[in-house]
Amino acid sequence: MSPNLRGALLMAACMAAFTFNDAFMKSVSDEMGLYQALFIRGIASTLLMVVLAAATGSLRFGVSRRDWGIILLRTVAEVAAAFFFLTALFNMPIANASAIMQALPLTVTLAGAVFLGEAVGWRRLSAILVGFAGVMLIVRPGAEGFTIYSVYVVLAVLSVTARDLAARAVSVETSSMTVAIAASLGVWVFAGVGLLGEEWQPVSTGGFLSLMGASVLIIGGYFFSTAAMRVGDIAFIAPFRYTSLLWALLLGLVLFGEWPDGLTLLGGAIVIATGIFTFHRERKLALKAGECA
Repeated sequence: MSPNLRGALLMAACMAAFTFNDAFMKSVSDEMGLYQALFIRGIASTLLMVVLAAATGSLRFGVSRRDWGIILLRTVAEVAAAFFFLTALFNMPIANASAIMQALPLTVTLAGAVFLGEAVGWRRLSAILVGFAGVMLIVRPGAEGFTIYSVYVVLAVLSVTARDLAARAVSVETSSMTVAIAASLGVWVFAGVGLLGEEWQPVSTGGFLSLMGASVLIIGGYFFSTAAMRVGDIAFIAPFRYTSLLWALLLGLVLFGEWPDGLTLLGGAIVIATGIFTFHRERKLALKAGECA
C-alpha cells in the first residue's frame, strides 16, 4: 500500500471516529457541562490508551527534546480545538459545525505552503479563497441566525490546522501512540481545571454509556489523525476529511432531528468542491512530474 493510500484510509477512519465521538458528546450536552463531559471521557480514554500502548509495546518515553517541544505544541492545539469545537457543538447542530470544519483541507494546504514550503500554485490558491467564501456562507457574520459559536468552530479549524502541522513535524522515531496519549492527557488536565468552576451533575446510565463510547472513539480519532499526517502528501490526504460531513449529516438527522438550511448546504458544497479541485490539481501535477522524471 502506497503512503498516500495509507494516509487517505487513516484520514477517513479518523473522520468517522471523531464524528461519532462528537455525536456521543453532543448527546450528553443537556445532562452535564462541557468540562465534566471532557473530564469523564478523558479519564477513560487516557487510561485505555496507556493500557493499549503498554500491551503493544508502543509506550515509549525516550523522546528527544525537540519532539517533546513539538508534542507540547500539538497538545496545546488539541486542547484549544476540543474547547472551541465542543463548546460550539453543545450549542449548534452537528452538521452545521461539521460544514465549517470542511475548510480544514484548504487551511492545511495553505499552511503547508506557508510553513513547510510545499508548492501551491495560483489555481489552488484561488480555490482556497473560493472555499473561504463558502465558509462565510455557512458562518454568515452579521446575519440574523449568526451566533458566536460559528466563530468558535472557525477557531477550532485554526487550532486543528496547527495540530496537524505539528504532528507532521514529529520525527519518525516517536510513536504515534505517544503523541496521542499526550493529547488525551492534555485535554483531561484542561477539563479538570475547568471543572473547578463547574457544578458536578449526576450522570445517568445513558450518559455514562455515551461517554464511554466517546472515550473509545476519541482514541481512534487521536491515533488516526496523528498517523495520517505522518505519511503521504498533505494535499492528497486532506480531502478525505470531507467524509466527516456525510457522517455528520446522517447522525444529525437520525439522532437529533437536525438538517442544515439551504445556505449552509450550499456553503458546504462550495468548500468541498474547491477542496476536490485542489486534490485534482495536486494529482495532475504529480502525474506530470512523474512523466518528466
